Amino acid sequence: MEVGTSEPSTCSMFDMGSSLCLRSNDVDACFQALPVLCSPDYFMVPSLEELGNRESIDPGHCSRVKDFTVGRFGYGSVRFLGETDVRWLNLDQIVKFIRHEIVVYEDENYKPVVGHGLNKAAEVTLILQVKSSALKENQMVDVVTKLRSSTERQGASFLSFDPLSGEWKFLVPHFSRFGLTEDDEEDNIMDEANVTQHSREMDEDELSEIAEEAQFDPDDSLLPHSLPAHLGLNPIKMQEMRMLMFPADEDAETFEGPFSDEKLSFGKDRIRSNPHHSAQKMSNRSGLPTFRRTPMPLLEYNVAGSHSSPPGNILMAWENKVKRAKIEGFKLDLKCETPITGSHSKSIVDAGLFMGRSFRVGWGPNGVLFHTGAPVGKIDSWKGLSSVITVEKVAIDKIVRDENDEVKEELVDSCFISPLNFHKSLSHETAELELGPSRLKLQKLVSDRVTLPEICRGYIEVVEGQLDVPGLTATSRMVLMHQVMVWELIKVLFSATEFSGHFKHLNVDDEEDAMHDDKEGTPDIDVEALPLVRRAAFSHWLRESVYHRVQDEISCLNESSDLEHIFLLLTGRQLDAAVELAAFRGDVRLGCLLSQAGGSMLNRSDISRQLDLWRMNGLDFNFVEKDRIKLYELLSGNIQGALGSMKLDWKRFLGLLMWYQLPPDTSLPEMFHAYEQLLEEGKAPYPVPMYIDEGPSEDSMNWTVGDRFDLAYYLMLLHGNDDNEFKYLKTMFSAFSSTHDPLDYHMIWHQRAILEAVGAFSSNDLCILDMSLVSQLLCLGQCHWAIYVALHTPYHENYPYLHARLIREILFQYCEIWSTEESQRQFIEHLGVPSSWMHEAIAVYFNYHGDHSKALDHFLESHNWQRAHSVFMTSVAHSLFLSGEHSEIWRLSTSMENHKSEIADWDLGAGIYISFYHIKSSLQEEAAMDESDMAPEAKHVACKDFFGRLNESLAVWRNRIPVDARATYSTMAEEICTLLLSNGGKGSSASEVPLSFEAVVSAPLPEDLRSCHLQEAISLFTYFLSETTT
Repeated sequence: MEVGTSEPSTCSMFDMGSSLCLRSNDVDACFQALPVLCSPDYFMVPSLEELGNRESIDPGHCSRVKDFTVGRFGYGSVRFLGETDVRWLNLDQIVKFIRHEIVVYEDENYKPVVGHGLNKAAEVTLILQVKSSALKENQMVDVVTKLRSSTERQGASFLSFDPLSGEWKFLVPHFSRFGLTEDDEEDNIMDEANVTQHSREMDEDELSEIAEEAQFDPDDSLLPHSLPAHLGLNPIKMQEMRMLMFPADEDAETFEGPFSDEKLSFGKDRIRSNPHHSAQKMSNRSGLPTFRRTPMPLLEYNVAGSHSSPPGNILMAWENKVKRAKIEGFKLDLKCETPITGSHSKSIVDAGLFMGRSFRVGWGPNGVLFHTGAPVGKIDSWKGLSSVITVEKVAIDKIVRDENDEVKEELVDSCFISPLNFHKSLSHETAELELGPSRLKLQKLVSDRVTLPEICRGYIEVVEGQLDVPGLTATSRMVLMHQVMVWELIKVLFSATEFSGHFKHLNVDDEEDAMHDDKEGTPDIDVEALPLVRRAAFSHWLRESVYHRVQDEISCLNESSDLEHIFLLLTGRQLDAAVELAAFRGDVRLGCLLSQAGGSMLNRSDISRQLDLWRMNGLDFNFVEKDRIKLYELLSGNIQGALGSMKLDWKRFLGLLMWYQLPPDTSLPEMFHAYEQLLEEGKAPYPVPMYIDEGPSEDSMNWTVGDRFDLAYYLMLLHGNDDNEFKYLKTMFSAFSSTHDPLDYHMIWHQRAILEAVGAFSSNDLCILDMSLVSQLLCLGQCHWAIYVALHTPYHENYPYLHARLIREILFQYCEIWSTEESQRQFIEHLGVPSSWMHEAIAVYFNYHGDHSKALDHFLESHNWQRAHSVFMTSVAHSLFLSGEHSEIWRLSTSMENHKSEIADWDLGAGIYISFYHIKSSLQEEAAMDESDMAPEAKHVACKDFFGRLNESLAVWRNRIPVDARATYSTMAEEICTLLLSNGGKGSSASEVPLSFEAVVSAPLPEDLRSCHLQEAISLFTYFLSETTT
């Protein structure tokens, strides 16, 4: 991590809160239409999560949910037939299951008309507790007859009764209360034990007496429906046993205070209410304190006294006279290594990370962490205050930083943009993913093994471009060189050399040249020789990859170590140089043997037999140079005897195994399996990653056996894999297999894509590669490329909405970046991302920053009619009206009118403005033409209805609209009243004028205007009376 700033203020907390507020508003916008169901023993189908997913993809889905089901475990369920509008429904208050009974809309005042809301046709299933004796065949007919009679008596249609499960099914045309009455239950059908329990539960008088004698226990109301009750046990006895076996201070939240001895009463409603509703009632009572359970890691205080202090008051420890014990929290082992900094921190327990959102600290965008503990990697003792906010950032962008730890734009382009541009230039196939009204074009790379060499050369050129960037660290250059060798190895192992037609493009060494002298004149390669062709190419790759290691070790030798020099040349398969050196020192016989090294198996056996004869004849090897004996052992194929105690890297050991021990016609899979077997037996060096094998010594000290291997080794295993599945896929494509940076996936993602495209493996369980590269791109502000990578994530049937949720999250969270850069915006549109998602993200962004007019326009473009209507009513309409921009109001309101069925309270929202302009236009035409096409009674009824809607709108929107909106309503009412009264005074009859004033009286006008109109009405009434008398 990189430590940012540590300030003893709350400004950083507010900054992080503002960054997360946008995301919170987005969630509210997507899921504000979901129904509410908080009771833990209730359920609904489809679930709340599924409704949320569908609503985010298809806005308005909650207005047409098919066969919506609500139920209660152990009681029954109700399935509403057809499509149901479930938006904004509080199911906790609407649907209630009681024993053998269902109630929908218990309060008749809130019940909608038949066919609306949940007051519609439905199929009800109630679970009955029937006596076992009634389940006999001779009594089942009576049970069904009584249930059928009870069903028809309530106006429902009997469907079935299952005696095994106790399910009683019937159809209802609409809802009030359905089920068995007390008389039906007493009719020798229901279980007597359950009836007794239920009668005791429902006896309000008895409950009142109990409440007067005992203290209030919040768990008592849950006992009748607890798990022991359903299992046939006595819940009260079970609770007493639990209290005896477990201390109260471990499971109960007790506190001392002025309310500890208070006796609270509860009755029938208390018993029937769900736990969530009950808790809400308790929290709303004045004076009753609420306490939060303290996390166990923070309970490291000893109370100075015999009484326990209330949990949750840890931050007031000194005021409560609590003396603090040893505060250590988690002490992490400093010998361990984190992938972030190289060491753990020794800090006290961070209350912010344990208490969660109450501290307003945690993870922010792009790997930013806000917390109140010690900075990561700080070795010294930490004496920070809880008011100090530490800001730290995960080094996701470490790959684009130079030796001065500064971000270089050249590295951003060469590491990310150039490889992705090359990837985009390759062939792709698209698959449309339908997500409600929207569609996504998922992309997949398409390639074959014939074009693989050209693709690998393209990526090699990209990596070589990174090497030309100045200011790279030595470690970065080492990693880049390794990437070049990996792409070369992919080309060697997985390209279709059998279709190349010519062997000359493979740069083979002398061994392979000698092996194929008889085929140089032929343009085509024999099919049987194809494994040898690939082996020759791999031999050349292996020789090139170890060349620098051989030269480094040779440079450390003195001039007298010619034999050791020759041995090192042989470990790198540099036969020409070895033969020349032997001839230069006059050792012609050794040079002849070296020229045949790794060739015929007959030569190897001759040398081996000669060494055995020397040993059998008792030859004193002390008179022979040890390095010469090592050379003879190597030439005989005994690489273990040749190496002895010499430390050799795994690639050169693999080369010795290939060149000098195994037969020259051994295929690559056989060679890889031979090395793997030696590795399991502990006779071969481990294929450690390159940055450990060639990097600093401290990296090698942190490596453990089997921890991670080099990517090149995994590629060899993948080539030799005969099974359908490759068990090392996840380890192979981890960041540690090719780089020391655990967060760098910029090149592994491309290697995975190419290998999967050519058919080397197939897997849809490597999403971590996509998500990791997306995180890197987002950290660098490359939102369009992050979406490009997200579209290449394989589709998974268990997560059908993964792509949509990821892309929408990127659009919403990083809207400020991609929306202000035209190139990124056009790129995203070209990828086929639905424009409605983009407009919705921009709308949320503008709405968060207070530009409500632009937010409204983009909500309309995104077809989010409900949110657009809300912004129009609460922020836009009144300001436009008071500024006289009526044409703009008309344009916005009429653009939503065709979708008013998807908008809640349309008639009390934007519909009011449309009605106002219609009525105003009609009254103005009447005043201009001195006549009206509308009857006087209809005109007054329309105006009175409009005034009534104004008043109802004020009651519905309440505090959601500002004072200016209320002033707008008064202005509209005043204009209509003025036109209505002015038209009523022109030759109107005496019966028409009172109707006008009757409508005016109901208008939401200021009191002074209302008084003026009343005085005018009185004067006109007096005038008509005087006219009548005269």
